[in-house]
Amino acid sequence: MNWLAFSHGAALCASLIVTIGAQNAFVLRQGILRSHVAKIVVLCTLSDFILIGAGVGGASALVERYPTFVHLVLYVGLAWLVWFGIGALRRAVRPGHAVLDAAAQKEAPVQRAWSIVLMTLAFTWLNPHVYLDTFLLIGTAGAREPEGGRLAFALGATGVSAVWFVALGYGARALAPLFRRAGAWRVLDGAIGSMVLLIAFTQLR
Repeated sequence: MNWLAFSHGAALCASLIVTIGAQNAFVLRQGILRSHVAKIVVLCTLSDFILIGAGVGGASALVERYPTFVHLVLYVGLAWLVWFGIGALRRAVRPGHAVLDAAAQKEAPVQRAWSIVLMTLAFTWLNPHVYLDTFLLIGTAGAREPEGGRLAFALGATGVSAVWFVALGYGARALAPLFRRAGAWRVLDGAIGSMVLLIAFTQLR
């Protein structure tokens, strides 16, 4: 096992996946409601496995045939990371997040499994950021690893993804009261912004 490549994949995935976007907000809310959490976690994790594997594998072929194009895509992604990181740090200074509403913590009507499955797939596969973050950015970064390190890179990234969705889905109910406070969002965004900028600059090699 190439542990350096493994750590690269884990760190990059961690810096991207913890952002509170549409998919994570959906998982968080369903976790608070304790509604079909296992199905949601499995679907999100499997989707990331597919996207990361396809990204690293597909980007590897692209690197060999079109190295200039792939590096251009990577640097565009890194520029987006810098932009996002700066935005997260700005939100940490001046938070504008809406707190989780109390209604989400009350008893909700029973939700049908098929409806939740479709919603999970939509939040995952219809989200354009998934393709930039998970497929292109993680994929191209993984493709730049040495031949023997690409699998380790992918394992690191997918491992973090699995841990994150399990923690978010099943830990949401415990975290909900915390994120009704602006200070919690300041700390989270400050940590995310710092990590994203660090990862972006370390990929400039």
